[in-house]
Amino acid sequence: MEKQMRIRDIKIIPIGNSKGVRIPKTLLQKYNLTDSILLEETNAGLLLRTKDSGKLSWANTYKAMASEKENWNDFDTVIFDGLEEEDFEY
Repeated sequence: MEKQMRIRDIKIIPIGNSKGVRIPKTLLQKYNLTDSILLEETNAGLLLRTKDSGKLSWANTYKAMASEKENWNDFDTVIFDGLEEEDFEY
C-alpha cells in the first residue's frame, strides 16, 4: 500500500508585522511539532520539518556507534579474505 499524501489549503495570516500559517493541531501532534521547526528551501518548494528529522551529525553518529559496543576483533579476517593472494596490477 502506498503512503497517501494529503494536500491542505492553509491561509497565510497576519501576525504582528509579519505573516504566518496555522498548522492544525492534529498535524502538530502527529509530527511531534512543539516549540520550533526547521524551514528549508528546496527546488520543489518550502519544507517544514522537525529538528530531529533523521539527519545525523557526526557527533550523533559517533555516539550511536559507540553505544553499540561492537566487537571488531575479527576485522583483520574480513580485510584479508583471500584477496591478498591475488596478483593485482597497480
